[in-house]
Amino acid sequence: MHNHPDQPQQTAPTAAGPAQPAPPAQADATDPQTQQQGDGNAPRRSDRPEPRPERPLKPALRRGWRRRCPNCGSGPLMKGFLKVRDHCPVCRETFSHHRADDGPAYLTILIVGHLSAPLMGSVWMAWQPEPLVLFTVFAIGTVALSLYLLPRLKGAMVAFQWARYMHGFGADGA
Repeated sequence: MHNHPDQPQQTAPTAAGPAQPAPPAQADATDPQTQQQGDGNAPRRSDRPEPRPERPLKPALRRGWRRRCPNCGSGPLMKGFLKVRDHCPVCRETFSHHRADDGPAYLTILIVGHLSAPLMGSVWMAWQPEPLVLFTVFAIGTVALSLYLLPRLKGAMVAFQWARYMHGFGADGA
């Protein structure tokens, strides 16, 4: 009879009496349950890193939305339309390790799509404009709204990462 190492071993009944469970195996030194039992390997309170000060989220998001540094609020966050600066020219906060990736584009599409689709249906049902007029107005509107939202959402996403110490923000202990 083959047992898995994590399962308790079972024994067959013997002539001397009923089956007795096998004694438990010795605890492994790398077993987390053993370390929790106070074997001296658990980190002492003095070995734990100090908790980082909490960064306020709402002011950081407002500053990021305005494309300003989430730390000081006065330095520009962006170097171009979507290019994030490596650091703030005012307070020297580093932004080079942000990871906004496709998040701002996804949020822009989500917001613009959820606003324009029902609005387009409502305009069609209410006034039934010529299809070319409807297309032209909504094409210009969706492009304009997308261009407005994209850099602001990117700034807010970088500010969110800064406020939550994500992706290396605050790795220097600050």
